[in-house]
Amino acid sequence: MSILIQNGTLVLPNGPTAADLRVEDGKIAAIGPGLSAEGCQVIDARGKLVFPGFIDTHTHFEMNKGTDRETADDWTTGTRAALAGGTTCVLDFAEPDHGCSLQSALDAWHSRADGHASCNYSFHMTIVDWDQRIRDELPRMTEQGITSYKVYLAYDGMRIPDGTAYEIIKAVGKEGGIVGCHCENGDLIDESIAELKAAGKLSPSSHPLAHSAVIEAEAVGRWLALAEQAGYPVNVVHLSTQRGLEQALLARSHGQPLYLESCPQYFTMTDEKYQLPGFESAKFVFSPPLRKQEDVDALWEALSEDEIDTIGTDHCSFDYATTKQLGKDDFSQIPPGIPGTEHRPAIMYTFGVKGGHIDVLQMMLSMSERPARLFGMFPQKGTLAVGSDADIVIFDPDHTWRIHAADQYQNVDYTPYEDMEMAGRTDTVLLNGQIAVEGGRVVREGLGTFVSRGPSQFWR
Repeated sequence: MSILIQNGTLVLPNGPTAADLRVEDGKIAAIGPGLSAEGCQVIDARGKLVFPGFIDTHTHFEMNKGTDRETADDWTTGTRAALAGGTTCVLDFAEPDHGCSLQSALDAWHSRADGHASCNYSFHMTIVDWDQRIRDELPRMTEQGITSYKVYLAYDGMRIPDGTAYEIIKAVGKEGGIVGCHCENGDLIDESIAELKAAGKLSPSSHPLAHSAVIEAEAVGRWLALAEQAGYPVNVVHLSTQRGLEQALLARSHGQPLYLESCPQYFTMTDEKYQLPGFESAKFVFSPPLRKQEDVDALWEALSEDEIDTIGTDHCSFDYATTKQLGKDDFSQIPPGIPGTEHRPAIMYTFGVKGGHIDVLQMMLSMSERPARLFGMFPQKGTLAVGSDADIVIFDPDHTWRIHAADQYQNVDYTPYEDMEMAGRTDTVLLNGQIAVEGGRVVREGLGTFVSRGPSQFWR
């Protein structure tokens, strides 16, 4: 049966438009005023916003599998939570073990996700080794729909030398893909941690001190210098500081094409969370950490001026009562990460749109269209257009509610957004043309399919 969404305000590429939308066979079949309802199941979207499905550009489900540091959310619970909030596609990170092929990681992530996901999905591929063997795998990755990669300038066992990063940018660029980078100076982090521990500063309050703003800014500048020399655009993931942003804007002022991702936590909280009593601040240990209010303000300004391109979550959930406690006596052993994929749309609408920083078109661009373009899914995903996939979010801008861990789908024992009041909620979600969420509750699970992606579609 066809589905007709009536009376809603569609967030189209040229702005909000009052129109109807009809879905047939998993695709958007028609958009326009007064569409016929004959033979259709009708959804009345009066008073609601109709978005293309939101894309979370940055998740970590079922990470550290089989260890005492395994994430609380696997592919079943994580994608169900994402779907409930209005995310219809996630991009997770496949990470090969050292000495293993990219294909081994892709196969492992497919085995975890295929048949278990409740929203659509694809994978970024993390590169931890680099030699001719790995280089030769890139065309095969492209053939299998993997066109985005990630490298680290931080973390033992993950970070790569500058020359290697340069080679990877060139090799991926020749494939039409893009490389994202975790931009922190790993050597400075290690030195800072050692100094803090030597001084007996072992509580979570030391975490932001070991990951200072200069540590991010230096790495952002270095990463962009490598990209400029290589001659290809790159992505900076989870940008958190004004100083890092300034490095990126300086590069853009010289004509360098580059892309910036940030996350809701960096727009809504500050490093005051690291001064909570007891061990409570461990809930907010993730990297990069929360920053100062001036950083929050700078990020909002950049998003309002379309300088920040995408909003992901870096969803990486660890239970507070168990896994986070591994760092009870040493802050550097707290597994870094927070949950967030379920609440991203409501948070960005509440603090961004209702907060007066961005409009609904900018929200759509940063969470739907630009992620789809950057990661090779547009116009299949990321837009409300005839012929596009019917991944659709009907969002109620007048529904007020509070976030509570006790009510969430995320399979983790806390949320960093506990008791925050939201001024909007995802009401209904269509995934691949089927109703999967109604009244804010998941009514159909397991509909997610793998998205094979093409080349990046750069606009800068």
